[in-house]
Amino acid sequence: MPFDLDLIKSVYEKMPSRIAKARQILGRPLTLTEKILYSHLFEAGPTKELPRGKAYVDFSPDRVAMQDATAQMALLQFMLCGRDKTAVPSTVHCDHLIQARVGAAHDLKDAENENSEVYSFLSTISNKYGIGFWKPGAGIIHQVVLENYAFPGGMMIGTDSHTPNAGGLGMIAIGVGGADAVDVMSGMAWELKMPKLIGVKLTGKLSGWASAKDIILKVAGILTVKGGTGCILEYFGEGADSLSATGKGTICNMGAEIGATTSLFGYDGKMGEYLRQTSRKEIADLADGIIEHLRSDKDVYDDPKKYYDQLIELNLSELEPHVNGPYTPDAAWPISQLAAKALEHGWPLEIEVGLIGSCTNSSYEDITRAASIARQAKDKNIKAKSEFTITPGSEMVRFTTERDGLLEVFDAVGGIVLANACGPCIGQWARHSKDPNKKNTIVTSYNRNFAKRNDGNPNTHAFVASPEITTALALAGTLTFNPLKDKLKTEDGKEVLLDEPKGLEFPPKGYAVDDPGYQEPAADGSNIVLNVSPDSDRLQLLEPFAPWEGTDLHNLMLLIKAKGKCTTDHISMAGPWLKYRGHLDNISNNLLIGAINFFNDKPNTVKNELTGEYGGVPDTARAYKAKNIGSVVVGDENYGEGSSREHAAMEPRLLGVRAIVVKSFARIHETNLKKQGMLALTFDNPADYDKIQEDDKISILGLTSFAPGVPLTMELNHKDGSNDKITLNHTYNEIQIEWFKAGSALNLIRQGIVA
Repeated sequence: MPFDLDLIKSVYEKMPSRIAKARQILGRPLTLTEKILYSHLFEAGPTKELPRGKAYVDFSPDRVAMQDATAQMALLQFMLCGRDKTAVPSTVHCDHLIQARVGAAHDLKDAENENSEVYSFLSTISNKYGIGFWKPGAGIIHQVVLENYAFPGGMMIGTDSHTPNAGGLGMIAIGVGGADAVDVMSGMAWELKMPKLIGVKLTGKLSGWASAKDIILKVAGILTVKGGTGCILEYFGEGADSLSATGKGTICNMGAEIGATTSLFGYDGKMGEYLRQTSRKEIADLADGIIEHLRSDKDVYDDPKKYYDQLIELNLSELEPHVNGPYTPDAAWPISQLAAKALEHGWPLEIEVGLIGSCTNSSYEDITRAASIARQAKDKNIKAKSEFTITPGSEMVRFTTERDGLLEVFDAVGGIVLANACGPCIGQWARHSKDPNKKNTIVTSYNRNFAKRNDGNPNTHAFVASPEITTALALAGTLTFNPLKDKLKTEDGKEVLLDEPKGLEFPPKGYAVDDPGYQEPAADGSNIVLNVSPDSDRLQLLEPFAPWEGTDLHNLMLLIKAKGKCTTDHISMAGPWLKYRGHLDNISNNLLIGAINFFNDKPNTVKNELTGEYGGVPDTARAYKAKNIGSVVVGDENYGEGSSREHAAMEPRLLGVRAIVVKSFARIHETNLKKQGMLALTFDNPADYDKIQEDDKISILGLTSFAPGVPLTMELNHKDGSNDKITLNHTYNEIQIEWFKAGSALNLIRQGIVA
């Protein structure tokens, strides 16, 4: 029997009347996004129009999903809220802590030994609070959710930025920080500003080397890494209906790279077939019965410009394969231009490693398309010029592809199968580099390629492509190779052209798995005891943050003025730091160590105003905190881009940072800061960023009358005795201001539950 069947029936029973009411209130046809959002209001149903991009709205998601790195902090916070059980179905997935070293079996065993304390804690706390637990090796959270939990018309949140993957099954699935997950698991409303809508009309049909991945690579080039901020992307059209459900998932997954709140597709026959193939016929039948509510109204599809805030049109029949990078996922290059661009920019041409898989591209279809290229190499006697790794998305995919002989094909060309986990995609990669100081190139089928993202090496130029293009480039070993027209040399000196990739949406013999890796929670967890050793360096029980003192903030120090791109990887690195995700004090030793200091162009080197000496960012913050002096972080555009990791908000909070002042924020990070009682503020005039000097004493004024829509003032007292007053904007509403005053959203939740 499928998971959550009764819940899904309940959602579908309520949808028709709520959609009808919303259509009546808005007085027009509805998009699919609006149907799902208005059906999931925290109140009983829609009562008024909720303006896009303006109204803060309380929603009631159907479920919560957490990966192991973020689940630790989320559940440590949940322990403080006073509930005996989660209010909605929730799951934990152990996919982030497995480091890729030599191969699946060895790496999984190492991870189980090294992370035993954390896995035991997550298993026990899941049991106690009624949370489903997916063991190490079960698979990557988003693939497991797509195979087991995602359903058309549903709404979920997940503590990972690529939660939108579930949009491939027509679900509004949004990446959040752990504090948001605590809201929902504790039965509270989940707040979101009503998103704007970007419609993406797909016409034509993919063929040849072009794949679903190329659609989102193209869209990323159009919208850039912040073009989707505050928006939901809704894909539709004949081209959309022609894509497999897992292909749709790939597109929605990587929508996180353009800052989108989420992405989704309307329910169609491809989704219905995927549900049936993954043993969820009952859900497919239910969805078929209300299909008109699981797609936009016909008038929307007929005249989309009237109903979306922005419209993009792509003809899939004309779409060329893309390779995006390096250093940013929106640098989009059609394969026909890649060689010239590589030569023009002086990128290293030799590809040292090709990596396929990850949550973005690890479905059965992805692996069959890549395997069709690898099989040609085997049959035509071509040796891969680059190292090559394969990451299955779940144990079900791994078991099925092994049964069907696909993994042997990769083995024949030197491919190494890694554990069913995130691995190199999130920096969990013990890369065997020939020379880490040498500029080098890798190509992946992942989603994100920021500097140092995959291997911690700033000299690595990472490019993102489809699994089949990645495989072809790994065979050739050079960025100048275009598999659509260039030939490869066989071991006996012949020149051959690769045939177009061929893939299968579903395994001919059906999916199979011996042990999917699922642990069902105890029916009654009230007697389960949670023990966290005070001497542990991996886990630490939380203490509530202090409430606001009721005054303006004076004489704050500048901790760092970050220059240029400052993602969550710069603010709180992953890789080896992942092991401290359950210990806030220890992981705070990576605070902003990747950010570039504006005043000296160096990472992790800032001036300590107490001593006049330069030192690490965390050390300097701790020195200020020890003297009860608050500090301020200043940043550039799209600050906090990337992962949903709330550690990037909790670490500065712990170390005494009172305000983050930037030109603009990425959505998830801004929310995370608010949840932790931080001030997330933006320059009214972005040019005021240039007025911040290294030795400034800073005051934040206007807090005693802090109110929605009313700017605050930052006073800069410069070392030469002069000063500047700068206007700072904010997006706080009344409840978010209460979070700030209480010290955090969790403090407010706990007060309410205790009361």
